[in-house]
Amino acid sequence: MKYLVIYSSRTGNTEKIAMEIFEALPGNSKDIQRVEEQSGEADTYFVGFWNDKGICGGEIMEFLEGLHGKQVAIFGTCGMGEDPEYCRQVSKRVEALIPEDNRYLGSFLCSGKMVPQVLERYRMMQRQKDSPRIRQMIQSCEEAMLHPDSRDLANARMFVEEIIGETGVF
Repeated sequence: MKYLVIYSSRTGNTEKIAMEIFEALPGNSKDIQRVEEQSGEADTYFVGFWNDKGICGGEIMEFLEGLHGKQVAIFGTCGMGEDPEYCRQVSKRVEALIPEDNRYLGSFLCSGKMVPQVLERYRMMQRQKDSPRIRQMIQSCEEAMLHPDSRDLANARMFVEEIIGETGVF
């Protein structure tokens, strides 16, 4: 198999991006699977995750650490996805999990709605002690409720097209 899209999705955000990436991949030699159901091998992997405190969850960590001699791109959704610096930090942490004998192709992160309990927790924090940081976290969480949106999906598709165009990975 040429391409395999592997992902973990807690709220459905990463699954939406995974589906868009899968649709953007050329040809018929491709598959899409949840990480817990993963089977089979591919030449090129697109590995998706939801941001869990600044990095991917354990299942994705284990999956990435087990890849060898492959081409690997990562993608994910993040409640603070409108902050480019934060997304770069998350991408770097996840990229660091990929063994060096793989060819790293790049990353794509976008905003994704968080579970309602997160917003409630931030609001409780604000009631206890308000600060600019807590207000920013609340604002980011509220803005994320509308994501991933059509722009995020289009950007995911462009991410795939750029990788295929730049690397010659067909």
